Amino acid sequence: MQGGLFARKVGMTQVFDKSGNILPVTILKVGLCKVSQIKTVISDGYNSIQVAYESQKLEKLNRPIRGHLKKVCSDIGFRSFGEFYVSEPQNFKLGEIIKADTFFVGQKVRVTGRILGKGFSGNQKRHNFSRGPMTHGSKNHRLPGSIGAGSTPGRVYPGKKMAGRSGRGIVTVTNSGILFVNAEDNIIVLKGSVPGKINSILKIQPQKY
Repeated sequence: MQGGLFARKVGMTQVFDKSGNILPVTILKVGLCKVSQIKTVISDGYNSIQVAYESQKLEKLNRPIRGHLKKVCSDIGFRSFGEFYVSEPQNFKLGEIIKADTFFVGQKVRVTGRILGKGFSGNQKRHNFSRGPMTHGSKNHRLPGSIGAGSTPGRVYPGKKMAGRSGRGIVTVTNSGILFVNAEDNIIVLKGSVPGKINSILKIQPQKY
């Protein structure tokens, strides 16, 4: 199974296909991604590779991370790590650099990122609730309404959908198609939108079928 990588969201634009239709696209810039650990069923109970990204100076990292990266690199360090499940970990080498050309045009991928934070939001915005009537003397326009019985149980059950902080969750978009891959500049162009704001880090991996 093919591994994945981490990329930074540059922004969105639009392109024209062969039929003249406008397609919204997202441009991703792949940074330096190195295989920092290879896990197998014999040693760890499952097959995966650990990919290090977001390069950082070695002197700015703590000793455990520097010791972990000792076999991978000696001149530059990494401050973030992520795992990808693979079926054949023996096909990867420790310290191997994963570039944009690990994917190809037309391939379907899964993109995971953290969505925008929306701050404190009401029920309508946070949970897509419907509002009350706006006329005929109604005073229940955007109120939450009843949140539980009075006597029994005499409290509000945990997990009740109410107003609160919205956004900042981790979301995965599936079946996102790759329209363009530039191996020289490490750029990937995806069709449509993906989670996260500009300059946010996204996790890209092959689509599971």
